Amino acid sequence: MIERSGIITFQGNGLTLVGSPLEVGDAAPDFSVLTTELAPKSLEDYKGKVILLVTVPSLDTPVCDVEARRFNQEAANLHGDIKVLTVSTDLPFAQARWCGAAGINAVEVLSDHKELSLGHAYGVAIKELRLLARSVFVIDRNQKIVYSQIVPEVTDEPDYEAAIQAAQAAL
Repeated sequence: MIERSGIITFQGNGLTLVGSPLEVGDAAPDFSVLTTELAPKSLEDYKGKVILLVTVPSLDTPVCDVEARRFNQEAANLHGDIKVLTVSTDLPFAQARWCGAAGINAVEVLSDHKELSLGHAYGVAIKELRLLARSVFVIDRNQKIVYSQIVPEVTDEPDYEAAIQAAQAAL
């Protein structure tokens, strides 16, 4: 598995990303994650939709909490063919508890805790922490990546507007 350094930091300290880097124009790789009800999900489950794929380190941290709530608010106003997925390595039970407490109902929250399948496939698995880097990918209806952002500092928020515009443009 490819390891890359110099891409992200956590409070200024360098971290290692595991997995192949993806670029705009690449085919979106498949993944295997779990819903909060422990049902398996893969890229195929979203065929024909535009996917705004958001990865966060942990929903139980302040920046991830703010980010997930913001994307939840934005998702409520997006076209029905845009599916917003928020993925972390949190256990599905913890995700379900957090979603209930936060009132998250417009995004689908998924767990990559079991295999880091999505983290490795999208090159956003953090080796030192076994968490996902903060990133956003937009995948069009043909399952091509049309937008990609890996946030350089884990404690910073992504560019919400750019990601939403890319998702809307992919319709």
